[in-house]
Amino acid sequence: MALPMTTQLLLLLVWVAALRAALPRTDLLNVCMDAKHHKQKPGPEDTLHEQQLPCEKCSSLCLQSLEKCLLRCSPWKENSCCFLNTSQEAHKDISYLYGFNWDHCGTMEAVCKRHFIQDTCLYECSPNLGPWIQQVDQSWRKERILDVPLCKEDCQRWWEDCRTSYTCKTNWHKGWNWTSGFNQCPVEAACHPFDFYFPTPEALCNEIWSHSYKVSNYSRGSGRCIQMWFDPAQGNPNEEVARFYAEAMNRAGLSGACSLLLCLALTLLWLLS
Repeated sequence: MALPMTTQLLLLLVWVAALRAALPRTDLLNVCMDAKHHKQKPGPEDTLHEQQLPCEKCSSLCLQSLEKCLLRCSPWKENSCCFLNTSQEAHKDISYLYGFNWDHCGTMEAVCKRHFIQDTCLYECSPNLGPWIQQVDQSWRKERILDVPLCKEDCQRWWEDCRTSYTCKTNWHKGWNWTSGFNQCPVEAACHPFDFYFPTPEALCNEIWSHSYKVSNYSRGSGRCIQMWFDPAQGNPNEEVARFYAEAMNRAGLSGACSLLLCLALTLLWLLS
């Protein structure tokens, strides 16, 4: 018995949608977020703010001069989602990027602030965060990152270097007083050392930006976690990490699509019987 034309057309459309779902995603690698300061597509940015050696290799320079030892954004100069001015602004205490004041509870220590500069460079410049990009409905961005697997050493060092700096909140994405044009602590929020609000490295890295990061059990160089900083002379290790997770997501999507196709095939056979 022949099926009505409308039924045939509906089944064809469902099959096409299922086949499209079965195809590997191509939008997970070498992409930029749809956010406030990001490029539409990654590309070279040769004049990115100069990147110095990490502080553990700078010895006492870190304590003597923040400017001499700031971790700049130049690891991404070969392929970047940020422009030069974005990188420059990322190193200011209160920049035009978001008007965010690191010193909201007194002066943040230099060894702590460098991690937030690293974090900003990674967020603004990296083209390797595609597997963790999620759509959002926010006035200042249409996409965000969620649960990026941050290498455990990066998180541990961030927490250790910030323990003696002060803050007044756990989630820095919301709840600030913006009446002055930059973030200030709400009236009811008291300033305490970081480890009061973030008692563990996991608490800091997972919660400070609404779970943008999720601390990984993997170490730097494993190919399974995102590094906040890397030596560009050795290549970008985050490319391998993004590729690994993108392929894993594609395999999971293909398996689910194949199951859907099987169900559709059985349904079609039943309708034709």
